[in-house]
Amino acid sequence: MSEKIYIGVDLGGTAIKVGICNEEGQLLHTYEGPTETEKGSDTVVNNIEKYVRLIVEQSPFDWEQVAGVGAGVAGFTNVREGIIIFAPNVGLKDLHIREILEERLGKPIKIDNDANVAALGEAWGGAGKGIDNCVCYTLGTGVGGGIIINGKIYQGFSGFAGELGHVSVVPDLEAIQCGCGQMGCLETVSSATGIIRMAKDAVARGDRTSLALVENIMAKDVFDAAKEGDEAAIRIVNRAAFYIGKSLAAVAAVLNPEVFIIGGGVSKAGDILFDEIRSVFAKLTPAPIQEGLKIVPATLGNDAGMVGAAGLFIRS
Repeated sequence: MSEKIYIGVDLGGTAIKVGICNEEGQLLHTYEGPTETEKGSDTVVNNIEKYVRLIVEQSPFDWEQVAGVGAGVAGFTNVREGIIIFAPNVGLKDLHIREILEERLGKPIKIDNDANVAALGEAWGGAGKGIDNCVCYTLGTGVGGGIIINGKIYQGFSGFAGELGHVSVVPDLEAIQCGCGQMGCLETVSSATGIIRMAKDAVARGDRTSLALVENIMAKDVFDAAKEGDEAAIRIVNRAAFYIGKSLAAVAAVLNPEVFIIGGGVSKAGDILFDEIRSVFAKLTPAPIQEGLKIVPATLGNDAGMVGAAGLFIRS
């Protein structure tokens, strides 16, 4: 019998990335093409179909070997019904994507949000490989999350479990409103957006910082300045790390995972961020819960979405 393969689709606002994985979570072949959101939902769906067929044609595999196609979407999804409720970056709303793609491709289709599939990708073929219970944070423009319990994505009652960026961790007197409408969310201080906002606030206050010389401040500028000893930048990084550590402590007390995996662009700051996260976590978490638990960086980078989407057929 021919080897089964699984196709993972990472549906983004600019590009659609497609990958072929085997049953062990190894990424064997990739393809990337434009999303073309400006041309409407029909074009986006047409492109998904086109790229999925194209990647198989370019690979050494046959179409008959495709056992399923999974898709990760940056937005709200109804996993059970296979509907994209609202994906603003892709311009899709109330789209019955599973039904449409199953009819066009003749293959089983599964969908989930991008943070969940990234977490599954890391659990299946990345930093959490071989581990059944882990939690993944994605620190990017926002803060995403995914929970893996007994090797599978934990969806919760209505499919919105793992919204770790929207757990309120900042005290009321320091809290600002998050894009979700609530106050004090982790995303307001520990995302790239939050870090940039704090840096701009420091410059506006007249804090003595090299960031005042940067025309268009990015999160990387803040981390670079902190590594050079800039005190204002160090305070910003420590604040972002403190609330991540605080969030991890709360999640660990509830779920008792074996590993926390932290990915996304912000995580590339390295030790200056991770050392502080681990220090805060150690101070706020009971010793028995800490025992054996690791906090590690993600390893798959931009491939996590493709691997995790393919893994929806194996690990969900």
